[in-house]
Amino acid sequence: MQWYWVAEYLPKFIDGIIITLQLLSVSIVIGMTLAIPIGLVQVTGPRWLAIPARAFCTVIRGTPLLIQLWLLYYGLGSLFPLIPEIRDSFLWPILRDAFPYAILAFSLSVAGYEGEVMRGAFKSVPKGELEAARAFGMSRFTVLRRIWLPRALQNVLPTLAGEFVLTLKSTPLAATITVFDVYGVGSIVRQETYRVYEPLLLVAGIYICLTAVIVVFFRWLEGRVPRPV
Repeated sequence: MQWYWVAEYLPKFIDGIIITLQLLSVSIVIGMTLAIPIGLVQVTGPRWLAIPARAFCTVIRGTPLLIQLWLLYYGLGSLFPLIPEIRDSFLWPILRDAFPYAILAFSLSVAGYEGEVMRGAFKSVPKGELEAARAFGMSRFTVLRRIWLPRALQNVLPTLAGEFVLTLKSTPLAATITVFDVYGVGSIVRQETYRVYEPLLLVAGIYICLTAVIVVFFRWLEGRVPRPV
């Protein structure tokens, strides 16, 4: 084992970690923002919203993330240069970069998986709690904001931790569209130094550390959230 290259490539690995964390955090925020209403409409309706939400979750969960990523980047991304209005607009510097497509793909993936998780979470909240809240005169939105959503999130915190870890371990797929996260930097090191195992071991160690941070955070969060008696 030779590690002479670590000092030289350390700044690139730091940049890769930052990109990985950006991918993870932004995708989770956007994905969960979509997942909550996707899960809710499958429980409450109306039917014309519930059916598309269920179909969306089925498609996202039934197709590989790599294919979704490539369809967005090599498919949708290849159409934008053909549209003069887009190519000449302020959006072009953003749309010609691979990072937004990675964010979109990961966000939709989170939304699809967590939308189904949130569907189960909303259904798991006892109806008696919701009926009691309505009996106090709360509006439907107030019931959702103060009772239903907090209780649903409370029920699925352990599941969300696992799902977010899986999302973290999916981020290396972004390297296939030239987004150089931690794994992408490790691939560059392997190509330039001809070291096979050491860069992979370092990348694996970084992901283990990031996973540990997520797990510890969610365990702390579970301890802070009061449980019903």
